[in-house]
Amino acid sequence: MFRIHVAGLVLISVAALLPGARAQTGKWEPIGLSGGGAMYTPAISGANPKRMMLNCDMSGVYVSQDGGDDWQMINHLQLRSNTRCRPAFHPTDPRTIYAANGWAGMAVSHDGGEHWKPVPNLEGNLVGDIAIDEGRPQNMMTGTEGHILRSQDEGQTWAVCSGPTGTYLSAHYDQTSPVTNRTCFVATTKGIWRSNDGGFSWEKRTTYLPEEAILSFSGGSDRKSGRVVLYCSVPSHESSGRFTGGVYRSFDKGTTWQPAMGAGINTETKAFDPWSMGPIAQYAHVVTTDADPNRVYACNSNTGVPPPHHATVFRSDDAGESWHSVFQADPRFPGLNVAKDYVVTVDGQFYQDVADIAVSGSDPDHIVMVNGGCLYATSNGGKDWTCGHTRPAPETAGEGPMWFCTGLVVTSTWNYYVDPLSPTMHYICYTDIGFARSFDRGRSWSWWAPKGRAPWTNTCYQLAFDPSVRGRIWGAFSEIHDIGNGNIVWGSHSAHGKGGICVSDDHGATWKVSNQGLPLAPATSVVVDANSPAERRILYAGMFGEGVYRSDNGGSTWMAKNEGLGSPTNRRVTRVVMALDGTLFATISANFSNGKFQDDGAGIYRSIDRGEHWLCISRSQSFLWPKDLNVDPRDSRILYVGAADARADQAGLWRTKDGGAHWARILKQGPEHFGAYLSPTHPGWIYATLTEGAPKEGLWLSKDDGETWKPISGLPFSNAQRVAFDPTNTDAIYVTTFGGSVWRGPAE
Repeated sequence: MFRIHVAGLVLISVAALLPGARAQTGKWEPIGLSGGGAMYTPAISGANPKRMMLNCDMSGVYVSQDGGDDWQMINHLQLRSNTRCRPAFHPTDPRTIYAANGWAGMAVSHDGGEHWKPVPNLEGNLVGDIAIDEGRPQNMMTGTEGHILRSQDEGQTWAVCSGPTGTYLSAHYDQTSPVTNRTCFVATTKGIWRSNDGGFSWEKRTTYLPEEAILSFSGGSDRKSGRVVLYCSVPSHESSGRFTGGVYRSFDKGTTWQPAMGAGINTETKAFDPWSMGPIAQYAHVVTTDADPNRVYACNSNTGVPPPHHATVFRSDDAGESWHSVFQADPRFPGLNVAKDYVVTVDGQFYQDVADIAVSGSDPDHIVMVNGGCLYATSNGGKDWTCGHTRPAPETAGEGPMWFCTGLVVTSTWNYYVDPLSPTMHYICYTDIGFARSFDRGRSWSWWAPKGRAPWTNTCYQLAFDPSVRGRIWGAFSEIHDIGNGNIVWGSHSAHGKGGICVSDDHGATWKVSNQGLPLAPATSVVVDANSPAERRILYAGMFGEGVYRSDNGGSTWMAKNEGLGSPTNRRVTRVVMALDGTLFATISANFSNGKFQDDGAGIYRSIDRGEHWLCISRSQSFLWPKDLNVDPRDSRILYVGAADARADQAGLWRTKDGGAHWARILKQGPEHFGAYLSPTHPGWIYATLTEGAPKEGLWLSKDDGETWKPISGLPFSNAQRVAFDPTNTDAIYVTTFGGSVWRGPAE
């Protein structure tokens, strides 16, 4: 069995703080650009179509009470995401929701998603749709990789369905059959089955399907008309120049099947252009409802970018006899019916992905759709779509389009900055969407424009501000994201890619490359020596895999400074830090090969001669996977390192008070600590963060210099990274996260 830890504050309001406003006690606000990260398994209530829910691939779960305009993240202590299991709203009670709790069974909420409790007697990693019988909600079905599970008492007890094989996809209860002895259907990756006795016995029903590999399944059964229509999709193929596969339907409860690829749907067998997802459209999702079984929607991969080849949502009102596209988000082509987000507005085009949709069981005109890093909703069957992942804000004095956060925060953020010379300006370093800035203390945000964008657009890791020249900023950019966290360190993502240093003289509006002498590698750090002359600033750059480089002329040219740093086979620099006295520090993460971390080169390094020579100061305590390093501003001998478990018992927050001769662990709350951040206004206050694998809270605070610690449970997201401070608002802190954007909250 599993447990869910209840936190007092769960649903987080997305009302933006006014410029200069102070964070309220116990109040946490998501800020920055919303959307931009992968979202999955949307769900929508039949009892109240304004209630919606979805999962994110970075552990967040979100609910909306207003049709997708605003979203709230559910506190991770209540519920964690599962991107392979679609939540289900109760068919008559809009406040009751069932959802997978991460990879450990199911949970239920009876108050619209505010509080959750375990569904008993159900364990394991759930997949597919949670199905509820509309006419008898006590009947439920769900599944795992290898089992179909049914309940007849609202989830109090569960039994394995004997017969169906394969990975569970979806189920349907026939509303025209007797309540006491339901006919029901189950689809898996290996076929479709029917039960005539409420799920006790099953028969396979795939006759006339071209193959038994099922991609998607949905059923609609209208009690009033007695009409039952089942739909499924199978892989599409080209056979002798003709399209085969795609969407199929059954009018006889699965006894026979026939193609439903009527006029208007994409049946091309050749790619239209080089940007196609493939030469033939695949139909990943097909959805209908009990309200109107003849109304069916299908989502496809594209065979080209412009309509009619595009990835879209197809709609049929006659059970697949004819179709028409109801989603066109690209302003370059006719038929635009989708509200523009910041990417479409700034780049002038829509980047396509295969959509996943959910349709309200009571009204098939209400749809919620996720499309990569975007979310859209319609209440008129696709005539037009609103944008749920961002909202336009008034422009700021010629600075271009601005955007409010809607609470659907699904991106990773590495650093948050308040401009030291222009404190109304704030900046965020992002994964996937690069960089954003605010002119009103974080209330609204501007995404960078193509004309002035860095050439390495995926990730901005760090900024460095000139201490006396207003608007001058150096940035560390990379095409490789997640550096320092598990995807890169473990090697599940490639660490090889381009990157470099850029400089801006207009507060980040435009960037120009400042890379001469640097290897074309991911830049993870950039640091400016505030004591160097203004006309020839000394800078340091950390280059992942290549070591540390120094510039003596404001970034115009760079020189490698790697003597004693790491090893010839490992200079995976993840962080460069400069103390106030000029002492330099660098962290290097270990290579992972042959199933284990290698000692070669990993650790904490110090230079006292501007990088000319480096010395490893972590010999007494092995740090194979250091995440972040910070220096006490009063004494460069006092260092804090957040470390992860590269080997047993290395994780924790570590401190040295003698420059590395001795290290002491002052906190351990999980397998991956990220770092420590010292309050500039409260002596002795230390914030500690954890990223992946945090068993409970990801943010901790000590008010006695690390002697005792307390968790901050109000932060709804568990994977915290760095804590930033605002000199104009000492009551607030900013927390960057690995997958939940930035949160502004109370300092204590």
